[in-house]
Amino acid sequence: MIAVEDLYFRYTENQSWVLRGVHLTLQEGQSVSIMGANGSGKTTFARCLNGLLVPVRGRVTVDGLDTSRPGDRDQIPERVGMVFQNPDNQIVATTVEREIAFGMENRSVPPEEMHRRVDELLKEFGLERYRHRSPHYLSGGEKQLLALAAVLATRPRYLILDEPTSLLDPFNRKRLLEQIFRSSNGWCKGITPVLITQFPEETFFTERLIVFSEGHVLLDGPPAEVFRQADLLKHHGLAVPVEFELDLGELHG
Repeated sequence: MIAVEDLYFRYTENQSWVLRGVHLTLQEGQSVSIMGANGSGKTTFARCLNGLLVPVRGRVTVDGLDTSRPGDRDQIPERVGMVFQNPDNQIVATTVEREIAFGMENRSVPPEEMHRRVDELLKEFGLERYRHRSPHYLSGGEKQLLALAAVLATRPRYLILDEPTSLLDPFNRKRLLEQIFRSSNGWCKGITPVLITQFPEETFFTERLIVFSEGHVLLDGPPAEVFRQADLLKHHGLAVPVEFELDLGELHG
């Protein structure tokens, strides 16, 4: 479980709060999506979940480990994996094979197990033919699949996805999300995914939708219930799926 208690965060002392008074519990096994307009605090919140950012006030705990406590913070990346918006900012190795192995090497995974995971993930994500090539030869969608594979190779318990589809075309957006939420391959089985997204239709891949506005939680519930508050969402600069726009039009008509 990830518990967020009265979380406040700002980047400098003179800056206004980016997050203010956030209380949330993310239960293990529950898929969650997070939406918010630009500047709402959703990306900052995501980085607080895995200890990249430390609260100014309040606290974040991951399975009881406190992100503010140095001894605990060293253990949290083993539990919380993260896929960033731009895979070029995350990929570090010279070949596709080495990229998948990189995180496992840092965690001292035995070589035999490491090779097995690399082989399985290359096959599962359709990257076998690129095994010995530089990641820079991959398309944007393939790079994002590689970034996901590299994180999954370390077997995290939680997976934070910070707008991973924002640079992808519709085909690759769907491909990536289906790999995470609907694949039967077992690599995502047992992992708790938290998806930060700007696309309302993507939230229906998850059980729960949390909407941020001006650094605090505006709405929290199943996506279909949240989108029924279309007027409130639009007031806060957020898009609503077409079917809910139609419902709203019929209601006002």
